[in-house]
Amino acid sequence: MLPHLRTNSSETGKAGPELRVVAIGGGTGLSTLLKGLKRYVMTPVLAISGQPTIRELCGVVTVSDDGGSSGRLRKEFNMLPPGDVRNCIVALSEDEALLSRLFQHRFQKGSGLEGHSFGNLFLAALTSITGDFAEAVRLSSEILLTRGHIYPATMASVELEALLEDGTRVRGETRITASKGKIRELVLVPADVEPLPQTLEAIAGADLITIGPGSLFTSLIPNLLVRGIPEAILESHAIKVFVCNLMTQANESLGLTAAEHIRALNDHASVQLFDYTLINRKTASPEMKAKYALEGASQIVVDLEAIEALGVCPLLGDYLEEGEVARHATDRVAHDLMALMAQAPDRQTIRS
Repeated sequence: MLPHLRTNSSETGKAGPELRVVAIGGGTGLSTLLKGLKRYVMTPVLAISGQPTIRELCGVVTVSDDGGSSGRLRKEFNMLPPGDVRNCIVALSEDEALLSRLFQHRFQKGSGLEGHSFGNLFLAALTSITGDFAEAVRLSSEILLTRGHIYPATMASVELEALLEDGTRVRGETRITASKGKIRELVLVPADVEPLPQTLEAIAGADLITIGPGSLFTSLIPNLLVRGIPEAILESHAIKVFVCNLMTQANESLGLTAAEHIRALNDHASVQLFDYTLINRKTASPEMKAKYALEGASQIVVDLEAIEALGVCPLLGDYLEEGEVARHATDRVAHDLMALMAQAPDRQTIRS
């Protein structure tokens, strides 16, 4: 029987629980989720609403991108790729108008400028001034008045290497995404990189840890290959939730069911990660299905019995929002995560 998420009916005027939340991922998936969770970061109005609020919100972002503007800056300045981090900073920004638009502005022409976003160049400049990418991220977050903290998964320069089912190996995120073979295993090169201490502290003190949505092998799994992060998640008393993708992704998760996504994450982490998973139950329109079919992609099959056999409780909701592409309805996802936290058992009793 699937749990029914209902809104907390606490009396107005009484403070609800204050939560520490860590969201792990990369790409557009993590920034989309953070944008929804941001609305629950504690304000005076929320504090007396009786609803759960977020006392501290942290995003842990993969840093293996080697394409586009990020890849160019990474090669030219020997810095970590700023693109996914930039998107998360903008998502958490207090000002979603001018400053956010400025950071997301991408130059359409200009020798050396074409293709770069202003935010990426800004992070590159701050990294050059401070000599520390993590400090550049912190300062950028202060400038945009973000409602949370952004931590790179590691400060080391890493590459992804995929072992395909035919035995061949592919090095580099861009090449992995473009490859035609099915991925059997992913590794980091070098393999022994460390996370930021702040990341481990945030995970240890978290009430809720989310992983996803995002590209399975290039946005989600790379975070779990950083030494110490899976162990910290396992040891944390937090409730752990996988926010499942809406669609499969050609060359990454083609044909994988929801349970197989969870199994791939567990296998690469070498631990059982999740207590719950949020899964979309809304059917895509024929037009959206046809659009994705041209790329060899489709809606992810929801195999509930297989998910439950992994010890994970599935929670279904209408999370699909259609535009140019299929995206998660961030407000609904964030609402249901907070509703789950309002009803879930005390975190000290949750399976770790």
